[in-house]
Amino acid sequence: MKTLKSMRLHIGVFGRTNVGKSSLLNRITNQEISIVSDIAGTTTDVVEKSMELLPIGPVTFLDTAGLDDSTELGEKRIEKTFKVLNRIDIAVIVCDQRGLAEYEEELIKKLDELKIPYLIVVNKCDDYPSLKSQISTLPQVEDILKTSVKTDENLVFKFKEALVKLLPDDFVNSPKIAGDLVEPKSTVILVIPIDKEAPKGRIILPQVQTLRDLLDSDCLTYVVKETELKQALDNLKTPPSLVVTDSQAFKKVSEIVPDEIPLTSFSILFARLKGDLEAFVKGAEAIGNLKDGDMVLILESCTHHAIEDDIGRVKIPNLLRKRTGKNIVIHNYSGHDFPDIKNYKLIIHCGACMTNRREVLSRILLAGKAGVPITNYGVAISYCLGILSRAVKIFSK
Repeated sequence: MKTLKSMRLHIGVFGRTNVGKSSLLNRITNQEISIVSDIAGTTTDVVEKSMELLPIGPVTFLDTAGLDDSTELGEKRIEKTFKVLNRIDIAVIVCDQRGLAEYEEELIKKLDELKIPYLIVVNKCDDYPSLKSQISTLPQVEDILKTSVKTDENLVFKFKEALVKLLPDDFVNSPKIAGDLVEPKSTVILVIPIDKEAPKGRIILPQVQTLRDLLDSDCLTYVVKETELKQALDNLKTPPSLVVTDSQAFKKVSEIVPDEIPLTSFSILFARLKGDLEAFVKGAEAIGNLKDGDMVLILESCTHHAIEDDIGRVKIPNLLRKRTGKNIVIHNYSGHDFPDIKNYKLIIHCGACMTNRREVLSRILLAGKAGVPITNYGVAISYCLGILSRAVKIFSK
């Protein structure tokens, strides 16, 4: 089974036109996934390639357009290139004998602001053995790889060796979803409604990932529908250490599960895994301050066909209006791009099962910079239902 894109290390490849970005990527992946040409600006939109890069593991490379494309179309390409920064964990900056110019310097400044580590690859060293002095004066001189994509037989090894040094801690030491909340051999009940949003013959991704995480943590894990939850609790000799429910069944499940048993939701688990739970909980408090005419943005990471009772387009809007009693204006936005948010009073992010943590954290940072509170589906739902304090209690232990 392929590793999900959201669980892969995302590596952005940047540089000016014709410095060898695409050639480097083709060498690393051993596939011609990017067009290589002497004509400047061959790479237009961002090109993605997912692969197993041993011993690092599953990665996704994002090959971007040249930073110095001065055409009208090129400006739009560069704009797309910089938007990629919100999705990547590591940046690879490729240059040649010209060294670094204002293009790369602007990029490095943005990388530093976002705390994204970067590797500088100086290509074409076989043609130009003496490099410009500014290369040696860079602040991160140890993160420079001098090579030749065409002739360096050890390029792939040296590239991976340099990359390993930059790996984020949360990629090397993958965080738990729920396994760290309970002791090994503990009993955990997962409540999974079978409704219109559940794919036929399958269960949705966050539920699968949580189940696997608990199995890896040696927990005794039971999966039930909300209609069988009471019977499952009655059948157990000892109460479970944790109950995790789908957000849409939160109210019904909270009425069945005794107060002394910890209860949370899949979406709240993923708020912690993929984002910043504390920021999301704080953001949810803005729901109580909404007024008539205030705009709320419901932000989804992926595009999907909305169903009749869609959580982001129907259920959450209905909950917000019922809780606030206000005539609020709700907009939905899907995809990797981040819209203009300055006129919104609240952002509600999806569970982020199809994107990586870097992108969610970037969105939290952008929301904070704009002064717009941000929360996520599960946190917002539990707030509207009046059970948020119970839903997050287990994380304060």
